Amino acid sequence: MTTPNKTPPGADPKQLERTGTVREIGSQAVWSLSSCKPGFGVDQLRDDNLETYWQSDGSQPHLVNIQFRRKTTVKTLCIYADYKSDESYTPSKISVRVGNNFHNLQEIRQLELVEPSGWIHMPLTDTHKKPIRTFMIQIAVLANHQNGRDTHMRQIKVYTPVEESSVGKFPRCTTIDFMMYRSIR
Repeated sequence: MTTPNKTPPGADPKQLERTGTVREIGSQAVWSLSSCKPGFGVDQLRDDNLETYWQSDGSQPHLVNIQFRRKTTVKTLCIYADYKSDESYTPSKISVRVGNNFHNLQEIRQLELVEPSGWIHMPLTDTHKKPIRTFMIQIAVLANHQNGRDTHMRQIKVYTPVEESSVGKFPRCTTIDFMMYRSIR
């Protein structure tokens, strides 16, 4: 009998932010959950502490809803899961859906996780490999390891690409005349 390969952990998302190519936009969204145990809700899911977690309380699928006030470009979704700590509470099958509201969500990614331990990076792109633009993201936990009923998710981060702006960028001053007037005193 062969053992399936474990899901390899991704890099810490803060490293993505340090590159200057993305920024975290989860604070701009309204977050809701299908269910949670008291003291294990959205606050714990978003507190930047890998020791705390959201714990669902009810039947599957367990849902995390992320709604933006305006159509937003989303490049990457990062989820932290830890099989060693959470065992049967660890998600094994996740569906990511996007849309304008609850009534027109469409699945764009489905992910099978095998004993994950660390950050899971999910690029959210359209058919042309461009970041998606959406009002809403829904993460559905369809199954847990060892047929667990409730789920634990330790952190979720949502990233948008950083657009290069033309403000503050000037053409290179190469002539002597330009170089004389390139700084303001």
